[in-house]
Amino acid sequence: MTNSSTTAADSIWQTIREEISREAAREPILASFLHATILKHNSLEDALSFHLAAKLADASLSSMLIREVIEEAFTSDATIQAAIRNDITAVRDRDPASENFYVAVLYFKGFHALQSYRVGHWLWHHGRQALALHLQSRISEVFGVDIHPAARIGSGIMIDHGTAVVIGETAVVEDNVSMLHEVTLGGTGKETGDRHPKVRHGVLIGAGAKILGNVEIGVGAKVASCSVVLEDVPPHCTVAGIPAEIVGRPDTAEPALDMDHMLKHHHVDGSGI
Repeated sequence: MTNSSTTAADSIWQTIREEISREAAREPILASFLHATILKHNSLEDALSFHLAAKLADASLSSMLIREVIEEAFTSDATIQAAIRNDITAVRDRDPASENFYVAVLYFKGFHALQSYRVGHWLWHHGRQALALHLQSRISEVFGVDIHPAARIGSGIMIDHGTAVVIGETAVVEDNVSMLHEVTLGGTGKETGDRHPKVRHGVLIGAGAKILGNVEIGVGAKVASCSVVLEDVPPHCTVAGIPAEIVGRPDTAEPALDMDHMLKHHHVDGSGI
């Protein structure tokens, strides 16, 4: 379980409990579910491990066994605890469908898949690759999101909707990145070794975009929906098309934060500046 001194000062957890208490009063038919999932627990980690384990359990692994693994990862790694809170905040701040913290925790499968991946990543780096791969398979089946446990993903990440997102083994996603459904960070199908994209800080990736190969998406770049990116994207540029080409630049330094998917065709010279 999480250290009580940590939860005592955990404003996000306290806010979630307050939000859930109000919702339970407004919608009595959900009161039992909300109590069992949130209100009976002593920390965000406790509640989230209970909720994810119930979703990921199958004939091979009971919810009790899965919860023990999730709790072990959450409790032993402070970076996961911080990432969970940064991801919740990212959803609340960037998704107009989420005005409260609790919505992501209870209902958003992009968030669920991401936190489950974090457990798989922890397992992978603690010599438990077989269980990590088993968990990856369950995450894909349950949430429709396929993230290899060896991929490296930062915090403040929003995977909106989540359906059909694929992130490959050697992919890197830095902090404060937003992506929508059907995004692929994949290989070209013929490479071995380091073969997946490197997505830098503040990048926004639109729905259906495919980024293939060991290419770099520079800091603060924007990839338009349904684009196919096969080459490096310079920092603070917008790319679109098949294959993707530079069509302008975002209006902000971190387009992931404002979620503006409009294409604004500012002049960009050959250097991408």
